[in-house]
Amino acid sequence: MKSILFVCLGNICRSPLAEAIAREYIKKNSLDIVVDSAGTGSWHIGEAPCENSIKVAKKHGIDISMLRARQVTKQDFERFELIVALDSSNYADLKAMGASNLVKLGEYGYNGEDVPDPYFFNGFEGFEKVFTMIESCVVNLLKP
Repeated sequence: MKSILFVCLGNICRSPLAEAIAREYIKKNSLDIVVDSAGTGSWHIGEAPCENSIKVAKKHGIDISMLRARQVTKQDFERFELIVALDSSNYADLKAMGASNLVKLGEYGYNGEDVPDPYFFNGFEGFEKVFTMIESCVVNLLKP
């Protein structure tokens, strides 16, 4: 696998975390894999990740503040070998757009469970839980 695109709804919390965690793992293990992230929605195009995602990443030694949200395109399905949806809703949206090289991130550590949107939790602990889920699944996905 040479290229992976992580996709959530707005590309401001879950998918940027997945992208950054993957980049760190790839760098530490000298792998040759290109990663990126995008959202199925257009609401946040050009915006930085949300404050709590930046905060939780920084707490784990990762800087995501320079990332900017973008919307997934059909061209992404040709550019990336694997499209990784963060939840069932995004999976269905991507499938409807024509993605065939598609998996859910939860299949790599949480029995197919969706990585929940951290905004559905109360406070910062939701972001910590989501970071832990994403990290575990991303490592399993990238392990040779």
